[in-house]
Amino acid sequence: MKRLSFLLVALVFLIFFSPAQEANDFEIPAKSRQCLVGIASGWNSSYVTLTLYERGVGGSWKQKGGSWKGRLGRNGLVWGKGLHPVPSGALTKREGDGQAPAGVFYTGGAWGYAPSIKKSPNLNYVQVTPRDLWYEDVNSPYYNQYRRIEHDPRTTAEKKAQMKQGDYAHSLKLFIAHNAYPNITAGHGSSIFFHIWRNGGNSPTAGCTTMPEGNLKALIAALEPTEVPVYVLLPRAEYNQYREAWKLP
Repeated sequence: MKRLSFLLVALVFLIFFSPAQEANDFEIPAKSRQCLVGIASGWNSSYVTLTLYERGVGGSWKQKGGSWKGRLGRNGLVWGKGLHPVPSGALTKREGDGQAPAGVFYTGGAWGYAPSIKKSPNLNYVQVTPRDLWYEDVNSPYYNQYRRIEHDPRTTAEKKAQMKQGDYAHSLKLFIAHNAYPNITAGHGSSIFFHIWRNGGNSPTAGCTTMPEGNLKALIAALEPTEVPVYVLLPRAEYNQYREAWKLP
């Protein structure tokens, strides 16, 4: 009798607390009224189609402009650490895995080489100097954080963390809040940005989402931080699976 009771409890648990149920227990924040959707053909793809949507007064999403192409991690996608729940038992991003983090993420500020860019007055922009650092060392207390120091990099750690200088692909970029402060887990991936693609789109990334310069500039100009923009990156099958529950465009 005890064994039967145990089996019944286990069955109920599986039905009501399955990974699918956990993953469905989420929706895009109501305060987010801009959503960039990135769709890949599958988990192993390094190609993505990007489309920007805006949410109207009635809550329905409307596409803003046309879609465009981008590139993802050389090893495809894996679940990242953002706003979304991760299905139980699913693989998640790790530092250096060459995979783009999938899920739902806030977008952050922009960095670049130009003194100024076309953007919302509410979007933070930093002109990169040799003193601007972004830490990818999993042992650093500043892991996946930006710092500007008061001197040129001197220590090995500072030199290693120096943001890229003189690199066209990184001459303009926008932060994707994967594994971001204050909920950072060491080793779960750092320095995830939108930036300009390499070799005209012929090269995948180490985990970022890249695109033509013109598309990136247009995206940054269109985003309004007061609308709390989010980035949704998923394989096509998962996008279709979670679209209704997550209230995706």
